[in-house]
Amino acid sequence: MIEKTKCLPDGKHERKSQEVIHYLEADFLYYPTTDLRCPAGESCVIDGQYVKVGELIGTRKGAFFEQPIHSTVSGYVVGTEKKIHSSGQTVDCMIVQNDKKYVLHESCVPRTDEDIEQLSKEDYIKIIKDSGLSGLGGSGFPTYVKLQTKETIHTVVANGVECEPHLISDYKLILDKAKEIVEGLTLSMRALGATKGVIAVKAKYPELAGVFESQFAEFSKFDLEVKRVGNYYPAGWEVETIKSSTGISVPPGELTAKYGVVVFNVATLYGMYRAIRRNIPITERFFSISGDGIKESKNFRVRIGTPVRDLIEMCGGYTENDKPKAVIVGGPMMGNSLQNDDLIVTKTCTSLIVFDENVVESEPCIHCASCVYSCPVNIQPVQIMNAYKERDKEAVEALGVNKCIECGLCSFTCPSKIHLTETMRQAKRFIRK
Repeated sequence: MIEKTKCLPDGKHERKSQEVIHYLEADFLYYPTTDLRCPAGESCVIDGQYVKVGELIGTRKGAFFEQPIHSTVSGYVVGTEKKIHSSGQTVDCMIVQNDKKYVLHESCVPRTDEDIEQLSKEDYIKIIKDSGLSGLGGSGFPTYVKLQTKETIHTVVANGVECEPHLISDYKLILDKAKEIVEGLTLSMRALGATKGVIAVKAKYPELAGVFESQFAEFSKFDLEVKRVGNYYPAGWEVETIKSSTGISVPPGELTAKYGVVVFNVATLYGMYRAIRRNIPITERFFSISGDGIKESKNFRVRIGTPVRDLIEMCGGYTENDKPKAVIVGGPMMGNSLQNDDLIVTKTCTSLIVFDENVVESEPCIHCASCVYSCPVNIQPVQIMNAYKERDKEAVEALGVNKCIECGLCSFTCPSKIHLTETMRQAKRFIRK
């Protein structure tokens, strides 16, 4: 009998105990002026201009929102160059030559408790909007838009589950910045008028629950709780996280705010703390490089805009064998495969995985239904694939392809090695045309 696939080898055990290298030596930092959500953008600086950490240098423009771009180093603007974004796109980037002094911009003045007590919901929204904070769990969705909800919110969930294999960015962040994350959670509760804060972490990581709970005494006037959720994939999917940590069922595709719940990734809450308390945007990310195609796996804390090639060199480069390398930014289940490594670290970028590529040919579907049993949103990937091949737009839409969360389980479980997840992505783009 075919069973639902939920448990994956996570590839995290050894890497959790590795040191984190704080890398500040990049000579040049690169800042994309566009991305998938924002197809247009512009700079507000000129070549030769001196900029400081936290200074506004440009704006990305989407259909209904804008995202400010801030420098993460101090130094001189020295032009533009095309680089690879974490989405896999090649984009134009502003370049800042790092003077390695990390001079903070004059606008980055911390707020006092008294200042924060006076903030209205509109103030919170403006602060977060001006900081350029977006969903750091990978979505890249502007955080201030979530704060604008008109729904009554009773619970804010901090998502620290990080269920994808190999990824440990949130794990390291929690151990290093638990207090700041908890404060970010309480600030988000204030902004939304929520009375309950829930932090979701995997049950197999009691150390994460412990570091959070040790901070609660300092925030005793807030109703805070840690929930240890299941060790399965995709436990970090927003709908699953809400169900396992609060008991509230949100139908896939529905806005969680309609059910009184808003979810933020723990890194986003850390960014909220920085924006509101310290009045400074996110400037750094934990970033890891791993896989059998790299000589030495390492963990880093780097400035946003850092070229990944610098970090690859610090890992000793690629393994020297005759096998071609598969380079994936993000996790192995939901990440993007890249054509080359000319990548820069962006806000939503947490990992590079390099594998020795073993080409496996797809075979015809054997109708085992593994993909159907394992799909968390209960769609039928093979039926969608067949409709897409026939270019039957109505059938693709009727089969619910837009429910797909691109978790990768259909491809992972398929004994015929059919690239179903990529086909789901293509089918979604097909019906949007």
